[in-house]
Amino acid sequence: MLGETMARLGPYIVLAFFAAQFIESVNYSGLGKLLAMAGGQFLAVLQLSSSTLLTCFILMVATINIVIASASAKYAFLAPVFVPMLMQTGISPELTQAAYRIGDSVSNVISPLNPYMIIILVLVQKYARGSGLGTLIAMMLPYTLAFLAAWMLLLLGWITLDIPLGPGGGLHYAAGLP
Repeated sequence: MLGETMARLGPYIVLAFFAAQFIESVNYSGLGKLLAMAGGQFLAVLQLSSSTLLTCFILMVATINIVIASASAKYAFLAPVFVPMLMQTGISPELTQAAYRIGDSVSNVISPLNPYMIIILVLVQKYARGSGLGTLIAMMLPYTLAFLAAWMLLLLGWITLDIPLGPGGGLHYAAGLP
């Protein structure tokens, strides 16, 4: 039984190996830092509001979530670039994390790579015979859009009211300060 279990972990181990190689090569080359600095300078020149930048970031993460289901893997790829990039525009890392969590959560239910999608599909087929993945995604899309709008409005209202995210978790980042 242990041998069978280990055999089933083979594809995951291979995927984790190549993901680790990719992350390490990006770290070694400094490409993430280069993208963060260049992107941050570009965004600073554009002088977009924090609300606009965070809305675009949330939409980007929600879109990426459809093809990369793992929240931790997605954050491992995005955080080293976008946290420093948005810090250069005055957005705190905590606020970037909150925006990431919104984008990551709202589109889980329509992501075909969600590991729970098959369980949900079996349950839907119990009540709606002949339903497939497309039917399930079409049924859940209005909920995804409603949650996206509600969470974004909540975050934008939070920013407008300038309420801290928690103890030591401000909304703004002043360059040069720890």
